[in-house]
Amino acid sequence: MSRNKNDHYSGIGGQAVLEGIMMKNKERYSVAVRLPSGEINVALEEYESFAPVKVLNRIPFIRGIFNFIDSLILGTRTLNYSASFYEDEEADGRKKDTGGAGEKVVSVITVIVSLAFAVLLFMLLPYFLSQFIRRWVLSDTLTAIIEGVIRILIFVLYLVAISAMKDIKRVFMYHGAEHKCINCLESGLPLTIDNVAMSSRQHKRCGTSFLFFVVFVSVVLFVFIRVDDPVMRVAARVLLIPVIAGISYEIIRLAGRTDNIFIRILSAPGLMLQKLTTREPDDEMIEVAIVAVDAVFDWRGYLYNEFGIMVDGYDYDYQ
Repeated sequence: MSRNKNDHYSGIGGQAVLEGIMMKNKERYSVAVRLPSGEINVALEEYESFAPVKVLNRIPFIRGIFNFIDSLILGTRTLNYSASFYEDEEADGRKKDTGGAGEKVVSVITVIVSLAFAVLLFMLLPYFLSQFIRRWVLSDTLTAIIEGVIRILIFVLYLVAISAMKDIKRVFMYHGAEHKCINCLESGLPLTIDNVAMSSRQHKRCGTSFLFFVVFVSVVLFVFIRVDDPVMRVAARVLLIPVIAGISYEIIRLAGRTDNIFIRILSAPGLMLQKLTTREPDDEMIEVAIVAVDAVFDWRGYLYNEFGIMVDGYDYDYQ
C-alpha cells in the first residue's frame, strides 16, 4: 500500500542564517555558510536543550514551550555565528566556536530582549489599541475579536516590512533553499541542485506557520478567557504565552505529519505567509543548503528506507 506523502517525515528542520543555512537533526546541528571567498564553511555541533529534564521535551503541550525556547536560542546562536564571518570584512574561513560560554550568554540575552519586543508588539499593543474603541463597542466578545484582527494585521504588516529589506531578501532566499531541500527529500528525490530547485519553497513545519498559529491561538483564547480587572487582562496576555506556544506547537507538529482536509485548511494561511518569508534561491544557495543537510542527516539512507530509492555510490550493506 502506498503511503501518504506526509508519512515520509524526515525529522529534520532548520533556518536561514546570514549567507547560509542551519540544519538540525535531533541533538545535532550543522551550519553551512558561504564565505566571501566563495568557499562553504561547515560547522557540526550538538545542542543541549533548555529543558531542565529531557522528559519535558516529550510531554504534549509542555514540549512546545521548551521547543520554542530552544529554537530561539539556537537560531540566535547560529545567526551570530554566521555573521561573525562578515564582521569588519575579516572573514578568513577559520572555524569558529558556535556554542562557547560567551556565545551562550549573548544568545540568552538576545532571546530575552527579542521576546520582550515580541510581547509588546504582538500581544500588548493590539490590546491597548482595542481599548481605544472599547467605548463604542458594547460587546466584550466583539472587542476581543477586534483585538485579534489588529494582532493579525500587525503580524502581517511586520512580515511585509521586513521582507522589503534588501539584506533580509537574501536571508529569505536561503530560507527558501532550506524548505526546498526538506521537501525534496520528503518527496522521495535525491538531493541534487536540479531536484531541490524544482521542489516547493513552502513547508507546513515552517517557523512562519508556527508564528501564525501563535497569533491565531491567542485570538481564540482571548475571546473566551475574560477577566474584569484591566491589570489582570494585561497580565493574562503575558502569562498565557507558554500555553499558546504549547498549543501552537502541537498543531504544527500534527500538520507536519498528516494531510487531511482540516489540516490543509488550517495550514493554508501560514503557507500563504511563507510567500513573504521565502524567496526562490539561486543554485549557489541550494548548494549551501545541500551541504548543511549532508553534514547532519543520512539522506541517502533515508531515501532507501522510506522510498526504496538507491543513490549511486552509497554503501547500503554497510548501513
